Amino acid sequence: MTAITRGRLAAYGVPGLPMAILGLPLFVFLPTFYAEFTGMGLAMVGLILLAARLFDVVTDPLVGHFSDRIRGPFRRRALIVLGTPLLLLSVEMLFRPAEGVGAAYLFVFSALVYLGWTLFALPYFAWGAELSTDYHERSRISAWREGFVVAGTVIAASLPAVLGLENDAGASLSALATLFWWLLPLAVLALLLVVPERPGRLVPVAWRQGLILLRQNRPFRRLVLAWVLNGTANAIPATLFLLFITHVLEAPEHAGPLLLVYFGVGIAALPGWLFLARRLGKHRAWTLSMLLASGFFIWVPFLGAGDVAWFYLITVLTGLSLGVDLALPAAMQADVIDQDTAEGGGERAGLFFGLWGMATKLALALAVGITFPLLGAVGFSTDGGNAPEALLVLALAYAGLPVLFKLAAMGLVWTFPLDEQTQRSLRERIDARAETTGIPPAPTGDI
Repeated sequence: MTAITRGRLAAYGVPGLPMAILGLPLFVFLPTFYAEFTGMGLAMVGLILLAARLFDVVTDPLVGHFSDRIRGPFRRRALIVLGTPLLLLSVEMLFRPAEGVGAAYLFVFSALVYLGWTLFALPYFAWGAELSTDYHERSRISAWREGFVVAGTVIAASLPAVLGLENDAGASLSALATLFWWLLPLAVLALLLVVPERPGRLVPVAWRQGLILLRQNRPFRRLVLAWVLNGTANAIPATLFLLFITHVLEAPEHAGPLLLVYFGVGIAALPGWLFLARRLGKHRAWTLSMLLASGFFIWVPFLGAGDVAWFYLITVLTGLSLGVDLALPAAMQADVIDQDTAEGGGERAGLFFGLWGMATKLALALAVGITFPLLGAVGFSTDGGNAPEALLVLALAYAGLPVLFKLAAMGLVWTFPLDEQTQRSLRERIDARAETTGIPPAPTGDI
């Protein structure tokens, strides 16, 4: 097996940087900005963005399915080339609106941003899954991509503060839009020029037969459920982070530095986890990372006002698991696609990552749907003056619920059936089927 060069891995991973820079402001700055800029209020803005997200959920499997049906050596990059200008133009309109815009404007351009994101991201992830058929090389591919994603998140989180714009949502959106406009075309150019794309060898099956194969694909069902559980476990503290820092630790000024520490440690620890995954297998390494994070995070509800130093220590220790939580599940998804292909599904990486995207959005929705009603039930108020019982519920929701979700995910992942040997057998079956059509086997390394 020939390893993919670092230059090629970097060229594949670098689009994750601008995509992450776009992702953070969509969740953090955009709702507040439009609520104030248009006078619609947070509730109305939230409903509009929810409606746009529902449209986004529907497009995920459709775009994934369509990308699988494109033939020839440009089937993944064709949609990326289509999605890039749509993203750039819709981000410009959404992040820099003119005076007097209203609900229809917000819905249309947020929906277009989500559509452009889907047109770009789904074939991009599918392309990565098809870069190599080797069990361990797939971990390297995902790790490089997710390393750039984490770096982009750090940039998006810190740039407004560096520019002194942390209290101006509109100016923050404008600055991040400018950076996005510079970085995305350069990243796409590097991707298109440096990274090869393998032409599809097998035609995906029809919808009805494909659905039957999906239902019969037990590794896929197990992995997607584990992803939803673990994704919910990660989304809950992300949703409640500022509330916990502000109302329990009473140290909101540490929010930015804590995020930088967390993401920085996550990037630094990735090579160590890749080494461990080679020794234990991807599913065992991922399980151990979840166990490590849970073992340290469970102590957070015991913290109170002023315990910032202890929280920094927990942030460092739990940050060790951040990168592997992103990289290894995506690499395992590529192995699950092999199971589908070996059973006769054709090459449907686009569809699988479309379903993966739907699962990600479900996890985000569950985080909000569980925690906010829970806090409302105990009378928690963002204005302060909360009773000790309400603060305790906030702390338990912030750190206790994620541990329970991770424990459930661990139970599914530890005995995951697709290890290196099984995946190698699947590739032999796939190559044997392709050879009957006169098509040579797919390369295992640098293509």
